[in-house]
Amino acid sequence: METASKESRTRGRIRVLAVAGLVLAAFNLRPAVTSLGPVLEEIRAGLGMSAAVAGLLTSVPALCFALVGFAAPRLARRWGTGGAIALGIGALVLGLAVRPFSGGTASFIALTALALAGIACANVLLPVVVKERFPDRVGAMTGLYSVALNLGASAAAAVTVPLTGALGGDWRLGIGVWALVAAAALPAWVLLARDRDRDGDPGRDAGRAAGRRADRDGDPGRDGARGLSPAGSEPALSSSGIAGVAAVDPRLTRSPIAWALAVYFGLQSTAAYVIMGWLPQVFRDAGLPASTAGLLFSVTALLGVPFSFVLSVVAGRLRSQSVLAVVIGLFGFAGYVGLWADPAAAPWLWAVLLGVANCSFPLVLTMIGLRGRNAATVVRLSAFAQSTGYLLAIPGPIVVGALYEHSGSWEVPLGVMAFMMVPQMIAGFLAGRDRQIG
Repeated sequence: METASKESRTRGRIRVLAVAGLVLAAFNLRPAVTSLGPVLEEIRAGLGMSAAVAGLLTSVPALCFALVGFAAPRLARRWGTGGAIALGIGALVLGLAVRPFSGGTASFIALTALALAGIACANVLLPVVVKERFPDRVGAMTGLYSVALNLGASAAAAVTVPLTGALGGDWRLGIGVWALVAAAALPAWVLLARDRDRDGDPGRDAGRAAGRRADRDGDPGRDGARGLSPAGSEPALSSSGIAGVAAVDPRLTRSPIAWALAVYFGLQSTAAYVIMGWLPQVFRDAGLPASTAGLLFSVTALLGVPFSFVLSVVAGRLRSQSVLAVVIGLFGFAGYVGLWADPAAAPWLWAVLLGVANCSFPLVLTMIGLRGRNAATVVRLSAFAQSTGYLLAIPGPIVVGALYEHSGSWEVPLGVMAFMMVPQMIAGFLAGRDRQIG
């Protein structure tokens, strides 16, 4: 009995450590990107970076998430889930620590890619950790790391400029500080990497679990609910399932629903990365202080904290999410038109409108979970929609940067973004219809 009690205490300490590691890792999934926008003008000046190349910089996350995510479960099979996340956070720390002191644009982008590769690995595996270590608290723990993720994104946007000022006005130190924040997450995952008895083969385990559920359950609504984490942050099986899909399921490539989801995912990702990369610069070019521009951008991220919960719950109770997708798109259209007309006229309103528009992310993840008839289908559908969508999102920020540089103003790029909300609403309407893939 004493042995059992000791083992129970050990398990309890490991669960506490896992909670801390989960929160700290999630907090660091976005600052590598959102810390750049408020000081992008200084970075471009310091490195001699053109607007088009800066657009490439804001496209790197989509590329990394599309490509590196496929390797994450392979790393998990080799090192365990905790070990793979520790490796990812190590890459993140190294990239964030070294990139501010790179000698030129190419090395800055390469080191950013290294940091984002680490993020992509953790981004894919954190939902697996929730499933492995907190099988009785999936909704609560997914919600917890979703909140931490949004808080990290908004904190980096709001604090980077004041930090830069406090450190003598050097943008290199201002963005380099986030390496220290990321390093705080590393010890927990190094310790968790030693506890591999809860870490299986994610791709294999998810596939078996999906197969068992598909055979056992015939209720598509129930399967859809199981395929989606309640917080709307990630389909519960999608991250592990992505790894197991070495090739795209040919049936999905012939499915209009799958393509509608992929296009919607790609267009909302394009808008999200344009906002993350360029929104502070839009406000700065309109004459607002850099600190205010950072705060305005942080509003767009903070709105994701409550809305990701509320929207997912509402969407999950509806048979069709088409109206929600259109309404969210109208918010984005209004926000871009407002920026196009006069960014300084009502900057807080434009930030709120675009923050609501960014809630298309939890909406599309909810729709992925609901469109699959069973959990096994949700795994494949999530892999197809997310990987294809991220690839579609890569050109957007680059094009916006090139248009800004060529025209010398934000009118044309913002007009293009407003126009792009139309196909996004159409794709969202089609993806949200009450249809399922068997």
